[in-house]
Amino acid sequence: MPYAVVLDAGRDGPRAMVSALVHGNEICGAIALDGLLQRGLEPARGRLTIVFMNVGAYQAEPPRRFLDEDMNRVWDPAVLTGDRSSRELLRARQVRCLLEDAEQLLDLHSMQSQDAPVALSGDLDKGAALARAIGVPACIVSDPGHPAGPRMRDYGRFADPQLADAAVLLECGQHLAPAAIDLAEEATLRFLLALDMIDRAQAERLAGRALPPPPRQQLVRVTGLVTAGPRFRMADTVVGMQPIPWAGTVIGWNDGNPVVTPYDDCVPVMPTPGAAPGTTALRFGKLVD
Repeated sequence: MPYAVVLDAGRDGPRAMVSALVHGNEICGAIALDGLLQRGLEPARGRLTIVFMNVGAYQAEPPRRFLDEDMNRVWDPAVLTGDRSSRELLRARQVRCLLEDAEQLLDLHSMQSQDAPVALSGDLDKGAALARAIGVPACIVSDPGHPAGPRMRDYGRFADPQLADAAVLLECGQHLAPAAIDLAEEATLRFLLALDMIDRAQAERLAGRALPPPPRQQLVRVTGLVTAGPRFRMADTVVGMQPIPWAGTVIGWNDGNPVVTPYDDCVPVMPTPGAAPGTTALRFGKLVD
């Protein structure tokens, strides 16, 4: 299969998948995974699948988020088996067998803004537990599915509360920022360490440095969102993942109507000042711990 690498240790262990380029302009994960492969990444047990997803969008000039439709909104079995057609769906159908084989998934992304990196763990406890096992970044966001369509993170067994299979989507930082590449690499190594697929000596050899102690992590639960209207504007003071002390604080305007925080210490999650009409402009988050 093009742009997919399966590394089988030949010894029983987890079946893990790390993906990059679900959005073709979010390249930090691809750079990190390519570097690890070139430095000889091999699992000591289990099977590791590395997939570069929307390579067509990446190869566009300039790289684009997608060609026909957002690849991270198509992971509904009815859509995948239906009659709809797009280049993103064609690729999703192609790699679906690899995703269905995986027991644990780390999906690497980046953001437009300079906000702090976040691990989007879904609304099941097992996703947050996987994010904690990885250990980076400092902020974990427990969020429901996307209203525009299921993410790859929410496909199949990953969204079944009766099964242990888990997935995390990691927003590593701003597009093209060197720190985002570093975090994508570190998170991949910590993911494999957490699954006991590599040991610390191998992780640090691949990283070329000692891994630092992980940060103290904090969990934020998404309670609601704002969908951008035709005239949406966000206040300049809004910074992603920084709590806003008082309920009722104006943080933007949607078609002339003020958007206000619904409770004290509200955390704006992934605010998008230039959100297109009909897309999510930001989410409201509540600190859990």
